[in-house]
Amino acid sequence: MIKFRFWGVRGSTPCPGPDTVKYGGNTACIEFRFGEEEKLVILDAGSGLRQLGNNLMKTELPKGPMNIELLLSHTHWDHIMGFPFFTPIYIPGTTINVRGPVTYEEDGLDKIIGDQLSYRYFPVKHSELSADIKYYPLKESTFEIGDGIFTTTKYLNHPILCLGYRFEYKGKSIVTAYDTEPFTNLFPTDPEDPDYDQMAAEEGDLVAKEENDKIMNFMRGADILIHDSQYTKEEYYKSFQGWGHSTYEYVINMAHKAGVKKVYFFHHDPLRTDKQLDDLLELYREKVKGKTNLKLELAREGQEITL
Repeated sequence: MIKFRFWGVRGSTPCPGPDTVKYGGNTACIEFRFGEEEKLVILDAGSGLRQLGNNLMKTELPKGPMNIELLLSHTHWDHIMGFPFFTPIYIPGTTINVRGPVTYEEDGLDKIIGDQLSYRYFPVKHSELSADIKYYPLKESTFEIGDGIFTTTKYLNHPILCLGYRFEYKGKSIVTAYDTEPFTNLFPTDPEDPDYDQMAAEEGDLVAKEENDKIMNFMRGADILIHDSQYTKEEYYKSFQGWGHSTYEYVINMAHKAGVKKVYFFHHDPLRTDKQLDDLLELYREKVKGKTNLKLELAREGQEITL
């Protein structure tokens, strides 16, 4: 059995208010539970992590010391900002393994995350935390994060190193792929362009296709895909290419080709109201009706799913 719960589903910045009550205004944080022992794995430390931490204090701490696996997709601010407000880091006896990608910078994961907890930004220093926190850099790999819980990582297409995760447990699979956008050919493809080079253009097309195929194979056959869908196709091509986020249309197309069973659209644009999200879901469900067996859902804060 796999259970997961969304504690934050927004991209870029928290956006609380009357127009985001239904789907929530916190940034990325997902709680996973595996097996009868409910092994805890947390993905991303956005602002939703604060509320998750408060819940763990009520449900887990009474059982004894907490052992937490915290995975990060990447280290952009909206995915780590909840860490200083995660109550378990202040509790003696708590063990937290933080794993995630580190970009080309010289600083390690411990410094990137830990620098939030310095007097320049916060009233508590990282060295003053009571939990036993260890940091482990991740690359593309497959590893066992718990008994029989196999985790595979895949580099995505974002301005810094970013990982998607595929969790497989007792024949069931969940894939996450955010923040990411389609790989495209960066070389001019118009023969009239003064910088056009036929060999470079053809090679660029080939490389982009290969990378997109790798991501499609990464999600192939997944029971559930949680995927970035911050923009519509029209919005993306008008203003947001290169920002590292996907469109609803791209997600649906890729998931259908990969034989995914159900998609949860995730990383909602902070400007998107609940009504707009409802309308988009209805629009895309209508568009795919009768054309695919793929089920479409919107990730909603507080929502718990059992697989």
